[in-house]
Order: sequence, then structure tokens, then C-alpha cells
Amino acid sequence: MSVVEFIGPPPAQKASKHSRIANELRAHPRTWGVVQRSATTARAAAAAQAIRKAKLPAYAPAGDFEAVSRTVVEGGVAEHRVYARFVGGAQ
Repeated sequence: MSVVEFIGPPPAQKASKHSRIANELRAHPRTWGVVQRSATTARAAAAAQAIRKAKLPAYAPAGDFEAVSRTVVEGGVAEHRVYARFVGGAQ
């Protein structure tokens, strides 16, 4: 009895939130966009670092995306934003 069941290719995977973000940034190279609003400065900074270091496959290879976090105060309300842009080569 076989332990492997050969039933064909796996179903297509739905596009993740991050792959949709990365694709939008690639469509507008070198243009900054707000890709996330975080609850804290630390979370925004961590998200920006994850994009820069390509911790998620959508942003690979590392270095193809720039990302920074900024706290913006508007109307007395602070918002922790992650800005990113695609700077990599032609896709």
C-alpha cells in the first residue's frame, strides 16, 4: 500500500494580501505608497523591515522594495504608517 496519493496538481492558491500589495507597487515603480496603518510605532517599524528584508516571498528578492515607517499626526490623531515602493529591476 502506497503512502503517497497521486491525484494531480494542487489547486491554484488565492493571491495573498502581500502579493497584491507587491504587485501594485511593481505597477508604480519608485512611487511611495501607504501599504499599512499599524497600531503602534513598533509594529509599523517591524512591518517596514519585513518588506525591506523580504521576510515574505511577495517582496523577494530582498532589496527590490524600500520601506519606512512614519508616525503622522493629523487633527491631533497619531497614525503609524508603513510606506513602501518598488525599486527593483524589470519584471
